[in-house]
Amino acid sequence: MAISLKRRLLDNTDIIAAMGIVGIVVMMVVPLPAGLLDILITLNISGSILTLMLAVFAKDPLEFSALPSLLLMMTLFRLSLNISTTRLVLLDGYAGQVIQQFAQFVIRGNMVVGFIVFSILVIVQFIVITKGAERVSEVAARFTLDAMPGKQMAIDADLNAGMINEQQARQRRKAIQQQADFYGAMDGSTKFIKGDAIAAIIILFVNIIGGFISGVVMQGLPLLDAIQKYTMLTIGDGLVSQIPALLISTATGLVVTRAASDKNLGEDLSKQLFRNPKALFITSGVLTVLAFLGLPPFPMLTVAAVLLGAGIILQKSSKVSVVEETAAARESEIEESKKPENVLNLLHIDHMELELGYALIALVDVQQGGDLLDRIVLIRRQIASELGFIVPVIRVRDNMNLQPNQYIIKIRGAEIASGEILADHYMAMSSGFDDDAIPGTPTKEPAFGLDAKWINAMYREQAELSGWMVVDSPTVLATHITEVIKTQAWEILNRQDVKTLIDHAKEQAPSVVDELIPDILSLGQVQKVLANLLRERVSIRDMVSILETLADSALVTKDVDRLTEHVRQALARQILQPLVGKDKTLPVITLDPQIEQKILDSIQPSDYGTFLALDPKILQVLIQNLTREVEKVMLKGLTPVIICAPLVRINLKRVTERQLPQLMVLSYNELVQGVQVQAVGMVGMDRAS
Repeated sequence: MAISLKRRLLDNTDIIAAMGIVGIVVMMVVPLPAGLLDILITLNISGSILTLMLAVFAKDPLEFSALPSLLLMMTLFRLSLNISTTRLVLLDGYAGQVIQQFAQFVIRGNMVVGFIVFSILVIVQFIVITKGAERVSEVAARFTLDAMPGKQMAIDADLNAGMINEQQARQRRKAIQQQADFYGAMDGSTKFIKGDAIAAIIILFVNIIGGFISGVVMQGLPLLDAIQKYTMLTIGDGLVSQIPALLISTATGLVVTRAASDKNLGEDLSKQLFRNPKALFITSGVLTVLAFLGLPPFPMLTVAAVLLGAGIILQKSSKVSVVEETAAARESEIEESKKPENVLNLLHIDHMELELGYALIALVDVQQGGDLLDRIVLIRRQIASELGFIVPVIRVRDNMNLQPNQYIIKIRGAEIASGEILADHYMAMSSGFDDDAIPGTPTKEPAFGLDAKWINAMYREQAELSGWMVVDSPTVLATHITEVIKTQAWEILNRQDVKTLIDHAKEQAPSVVDELIPDILSLGQVQKVLANLLRERVSIRDMVSILETLADSALVTKDVDRLTEHVRQALARQILQPLVGKDKTLPVITLDPQIEQKILDSIQPSDYGTFLALDPKILQVLIQNLTREVEKVMLKGLTPVIICAPLVRINLKRVTERQLPQLMVLSYNELVQGVQVQAVGMVGMDRAS
């Protein structure tokens, strides 16, 4: 029964809150009996005490995020009680037992004392607590808003470094937003408390003057009796309302002044005030000296003895706790090392890693102006836009075994690329004229191997005016990372990444995905096709078209290389777009038909796909002649492209990708309507025989 009632109350808290607010407003208009007012006044006092206790035990301000709205409701409730009690005081000369007994208990029936006590309470609340809480809320709100961009960047940095996942990042961003909203709301809600204190002073004088007129004129009481009666009731009413208001103000001050901690106020105070026995000993000594200088010896020596005893006990306990903590830490380390999970963690290998020498740490340190982590975020977005490939989180860490200016890029724990950069210099790539005019340290641009120099910042403007391309060191590193990702994307892509891409495509074309996987092709076969495309930097962003082509072609063949060729034909316009000029012409190198036929006859199938079983001497001459033609094309400022038969294409690409990685190999089937092919060279059979 009790559980059912509790559940009903919890399910209808919104209705209860709405009825409560309406009831508070109704109280201002509808007269209430004295007995009901006693209950409501008691409820006001108990609610204020409860609010104070919640503020004391809160470990974080956001644990009491409802406080701004609660302040408004409590203030409105208190003002409604003031209006109701004022009505009864002026009409009946009686406002219930709570106000009557409160006046007798606190001020013992003395009007002067009561007026002074009430004034002090209002002054303390208005000038000390409320004013301070208002200022703290204002400053906290301003600083929280100013710090939001930095905190957001820190979250993105932790996400890129792999320290947190996407869900944790969303939770931290939400907490930052809630913190800003909370302090902004508290800045405004403290105005309610200030207004309540001002209203209390006005209500006090209104009640005294109104009571005096009501008692003398309307009830015919003697002047002194009217002053005595209504002043006592008014002061009692003021004390009953201002003490809860003081508690609420104190709770507000406690919440807004709480710093970040994982403990409540009592635990923090006890831990921080009594953590140092020396402070207790010195305080005890000062009190003892004051006692001998003439101050009352009994209270001074009593407190000094208590502090001395507390210091001795604390000193002994701290020594014991240090020994216990050391022993517990050793036992914990031993137990932790025995756990199988501790060994399993060592087996984890990150998809991508960036290791930096200690001189390059400033590139990722936000406090030192480093923005490399932000650049990595942009790199991941750029790759997703260009290649349709989601780059996994790149873990950035320092490595003291590296040279100070050295960095290493790893994929699955293996070093893929490395380089050296000077964090406080600029890299200038030669304009080709008067290379010695700009002083600097000769080097190689790490991404493309171009000749360059590291120059001091003072020569940057001179180099730019001389036609040099000048970039800062974070840009050099970011460019290298981007090029490594584009080159090795096919190796980074795994089945889980493919599953994510397919799930995204399923939202657009569920029927295609359901038809293809797993009935026609497995996830692994699709992954191999996508890896073949990425290996030649073909974007897989149009995943729906790729899957539709696979669904059609896989009914004829399951060979991954042939499936790749079918997909390339479907993406032909996308592949040709960056190669075709404005006049719709495509400059290409062609193969002599005889050598093309010889290559076609040399293609052999195997368990690992097809391979080219060509005579090594013929292959060597072919590469040499092809290299000569590629150099001619590049001297004309064109992208080297060779065109051949579809079955030859992928095998020719594989034998040339190491010596000629810049060579684009196309098949005849990839030529789309409207593109004019212009032969700019040929690799002849007579030279390769």
